Formats: sequence, C-alpha cells, structure tokens
Amino acid sequence: MYSIAILPMINSLNGMIKNHFIKGAISPDFVAKAIEKYQVKTNIGAYDIFLGQVRADQIDGRVVRAIEFSAYEEMANKGLMELMETCFEKFNLTGGHIYHSLGEVKTGEICFFVFTSSGHRPDAFAGTQFLVNEIKKQIPIFGKEIFEDETHQWKVNKL
Repeated sequence: MYSIAILPMINSLNGMIKNHFIKGAISPDFVAKAIEKYQVKTNIGAYDIFLGQVRADQIDGRVVRAIEFSAYEEMANKGLMELMETCFEKFNLTGGHIYHSLGEVKTGEICFFVFTSSGHRPDAFAGTQFLVNEIKKQIPIFGKEIFEDETHQWKVNKL
C-alpha cells in the first residue's frame, strides 16, 4: 500500500492524474516550499533531491543559451505517475515529487526536480536515482537546445 503522499497523485473518484509540468524554469523558492510542506511529518529521517539545470554546453563551436522543453503531456503525466507508484513499491518512501519544465529554460536555470523522502537515507537515495534514470529512459519529454546564434538541435539524453 502507498503512503499518504502518493494519494494526491490519483484522485480515485474521478481518475485525475497529477500535472508534473511547470511552465518555464523551476524556481528555488518552489523547491524550498515543496520540502517545507514535509516538515510536519515526523517519520521522515531523510530527503534526497535531484535538480537538473540547463548547461551552457559547447557543441560544434556553438554555445547553448537555453533549452525549449516539450512533451506529450497526457502520456508523460500518466507515465510519471506510474513510475512514482513503482518507486513506492520498490522503496520504503514517505513522499515524493517529480516536476519538469515546459517551454524555454535559460542556462543556469532549473528544469527538472525530483524529490523523495523516507525514514532512512538508503531508500531516499535509491528512490531518487531510480526515478531520474527511468524518467530519462521512458518518459516522452523532449529538449530543443537553442544556441547563442539562434540555431537549434534536438537534445539526446545520456543514459
């Protein structure tokens, strides 16, 4: 059975699926508030957080200035929910969140936020690593790297 934290993801009365996407960059304030909400849970002993940030990569002499993210949102949200459910089955978690940016995110800004909590650090670490790796492999989220010269190319995830 899943903890209380997973229940908001699925509204069993009407089958609604949580939206895991944020327009634009994910602010540090958003990350802090997500963590702050868990302070009332005294069974948590560990948090693990992954933050993905847009890098100013140099590719063929061009420098990335931003990534424009798109997704098959309905399919991606369903897949993210299923990954979170699998994560709760595999690891002893007390909570978890997944958020990804849509639209343009500039270099230096956060575009991907995965958060897990548990009674102890091994499950939190393992849960976050599982989610990040599986999201990169399975979920239909696409990034178009936009270079300083306004040319672009589609990003290929490194697994």
